[in-house]
Amino acid sequence: MPVPSAAMLRSPSSLRSLIRLLRPPSPRLPLPLNPRLPRYPLSVCPRFLSSSSSSPSPTPGGAGWATYDPLTDSLSASAALPPPSASDSEAPAESDAWGVFDPVWGRIVMQDSLPPSSSPTAVPPPAAAAHGEEEEGAGESEDGEKGKGQASARVARAPTKWSTVAAARKSPGKGGKERSSYVCSNCGEAHSQWWGTCRHCNAMGTVVKYVAGTDGDASAEGSHHIVRSWIPQKSKEMVPQSLQEVNKGINQAAWRIPLSGTFGMEISRVLGGGIVPGSLILVGGDPGVGKSSLILQLASNMLESFKADGSSPVVYVSGEESIEQIGNRAHRMSITSSKLYLYSGTDIEDILDKIQPLSPRALIIDSIQTVYVKSFAGSAGNLSQVKECTSALLRFAKLTNIPVFLIGHVTKSGDIAGPRLLEHIVDVVLYMEGERCSSHRLLRSVKNRFGSTDELGVFEMAEFGLQAVLNPSQMFLTEHDSDSEILAGLAVAVILDGSRTFAIEVQALCVSGSHRSGQVVGIPTKRADVIISVLMKQAGLKLQDNAVFLNVVSGFELTETAGDLAIAASICSSFLEFPIPNDVAFIGEIGLGGELRTVPRMDKRVITVAKLGYKKCVVPKTAEKLLKPLNLDIEILPCSNLKQFINAIFRPQG
Repeated sequence: MPVPSAAMLRSPSSLRSLIRLLRPPSPRLPLPLNPRLPRYPLSVCPRFLSSSSSSPSPTPGGAGWATYDPLTDSLSASAALPPPSASDSEAPAESDAWGVFDPVWGRIVMQDSLPPSSSPTAVPPPAAAAHGEEEEGAGESEDGEKGKGQASARVARAPTKWSTVAAARKSPGKGGKERSSYVCSNCGEAHSQWWGTCRHCNAMGTVVKYVAGTDGDASAEGSHHIVRSWIPQKSKEMVPQSLQEVNKGINQAAWRIPLSGTFGMEISRVLGGGIVPGSLILVGGDPGVGKSSLILQLASNMLESFKADGSSPVVYVSGEESIEQIGNRAHRMSITSSKLYLYSGTDIEDILDKIQPLSPRALIIDSIQTVYVKSFAGSAGNLSQVKECTSALLRFAKLTNIPVFLIGHVTKSGDIAGPRLLEHIVDVVLYMEGERCSSHRLLRSVKNRFGSTDELGVFEMAEFGLQAVLNPSQMFLTEHDSDSEILAGLAVAVILDGSRTFAIEVQALCVSGSHRSGQVVGIPTKRADVIISVLMKQAGLKLQDNAVFLNVVSGFELTETAGDLAIAASICSSFLEFPIPNDVAFIGEIGLGGELRTVPRMDKRVITVAKLGYKKCVVPKTAEKLLKPLNLDIEILPCSNLKQFINAIFRPQG
């Protein structure tokens, strides 16, 4: 008798009775498996068919069908099953195995296909639904091509938002894993784990955890660096161009944005000749030194150079002050330009969206520690946000050709707050220096991709803002009478700072019989010890029992070796109590043998002191031939060693 594939019973009681009759005699013995039925693992929710009908003659697929539940030993009513159709033959592979109760063996077995008498309805899986959508889309292929063309046209006509350059990177979701590293804030070196001391620069306590965002489309670990680049996506279509093609049609003289007035001349000198379009400039300095005032005046100066009504404005964005506070400062500084737009905001995407209709000539962010990128994790001012905001503004500047000025805070050590990599991202780094007790401010260029880093701008903080200093040597010189006794211990050195030449005053005080050691201000201590030792050994000065104090006027740091001769002259003047005339300047380096050595740019130094009204200038003997052809209205006193120098200056006139 053939084994039926499924038993169709009218009621649960008849099913149980049949199971008892067909059960093997000993339930403890293992039941043999039917070799004609394939072995499949029992699914979590097996689907099997049995029958129960209240009608005398149930028909397959009719209303009398029911489903058997072996857990409750009962049958549940089932809805009427539709007749088999041609679409059932295309059912997916996951519906091939069906669990069917076999009353002969008293267990549930798995079969490859449904019983021929039944074909239950099944919800099409996502794959089939997608396949159906494809078939429907295939029927509308003619209209679909038109729709695609119209959609592409709409995308082409849609304007590109500037805020997209800041939203290029996405923060990982809750289930995503953040990639973290440890970055040294001093040198920017990255480490895989935390170290108390940076293994690259040996700085202690500078390794900070840095969590980098992951790009949603990036699968490789290093692919997030591609998103950080400012190069547009169409870079695959770009090809290398020759230098002649790049510079063709570009007037280099008019390429930079000019600045007018004496204030603009000082800024242009530091920047290398003007503001380069599309550059990213970082301005740092101590709190209260005048960074915001400098940038606000710079914005006004840029607008004065373009007085046309149709010129582009300059946007000043502050994350620390309200627009009313900025307007009050502008009123105090007599800035009334109508093309200067003010905005208070900290969201980079919001800022770029708001300034896009203005198409500004320049953008100012005050400060970089207050802004943030919304699509990146972390609060404003932390290590990752500062770096990501700077990268976003770099992409904006390069793609729009709009210069961007950033104001950065300075830490206790004098460095700009944030990772050291921040200075590598920007094009220009400017530092503003100055003492609180002094009204003078110095603007130095630490990094400049478009000019020299040796330039220096000198300003004076006045009631109406910063004013350019035309003669910087005045701030380093004291006014005194030539017959005064206080001239003992004073000497004038001529130094270079970039292309600027300064005459600064060096002071010395020798106190005999003092048990205190001398102090040095504005001069490297090791350099001062060397000069004092050479004077004792080569010039014969008895400085052993004297405490020598050295100072540079106005807090200037004298690090150039061209001031060695002026330091020695001031020490000799104080020790010998012999005043030096106020019309004598000193230029030269001192060797360990007491010889005087020449320094670079001797001609420019001597020309500067001649213009300042000095009558005599002591220089090394080797520089005499270089200075003779100049025919300057100044007396040159060449000396080969310290003994000749002392005899020429400190010899009594008689």
